[in-house]
Amino acid sequence: MIAIDAGNTRIKWGVHDGAAWVAQGALPTGKANRLAALSAGWPAADSVVACNVAGAAVEESISGALAARFAPPRWLRSSAAVCGVRNGYEQPERLGADRWAALIGARARVSSACLVVCAGTATTVDWLDASGGFRGGLILPGVDLMRASLAGNTAQLPLADGGYSCVPRNTMDAIVSGCLYAQIGAIERMFSRLAAEPGALCLLTGGAAQHLAPHLDIPFEMTENLILDGLVRFGTSP
Repeated sequence: MIAIDAGNTRIKWGVHDGAAWVAQGALPTGKANRLAALSAGWPAADSVVACNVAGAAVEESISGALAARFAPPRWLRSSAAVCGVRNGYEQPERLGADRWAALIGARARVSSACLVVCAGTATTVDWLDASGGFRGGLILPGVDLMRASLAGNTAQLPLADGGYSCVPRNTMDAIVSGCLYAQIGAIERMFSRLAAEPGALCLLTGGAAQHLAPHLDIPFEMTENLILDGLVRFGTSP
């Protein structure tokens, strides 16, 4: 099975043989047409399953790039329930497909209550209860987007390349640490809602996860392929 996650910044893809990932990669979302050349090196697959939050043009580009070798992708759309996960959004269809895929992947991984954190261009922080119910969640700018916002909307603050400090004493460190504090604070405050549940855990994934992990003071696991894992689970469902 081929799994494809089209995000705002990158398209992540993986080839799954039914037991494990045998190949993975990523490319800029604006270069979706390059999938045609990349896919020439992929083995034959029974199906392609995908999710997309980057718009209709990207979805069309992905479908077109794969058309020569594969059947049309099965696109994951948010719904009221699938794969043991129930969608508690007020309008279930408005939940981002990547968040929905991550929740499906989380449910396949753990049976306890968990916080599903996807740290990318945006950071999403979603609460999945022990029964498989998605209770709701947060969306906030990712670390790099926060840094860019300060640089682009203030007169004297640069695009900071500082480091993390508990008590920063220069501007570069103050910006980077402030952005990380904001992410960590949102995650830990949300986790407090489920912390008393047996086995409660935070599942952390996404390109910026490595920057957040060293500073979290809650039980967590790094999960490299949570969205792709969710897509594979969806792809094997009826």
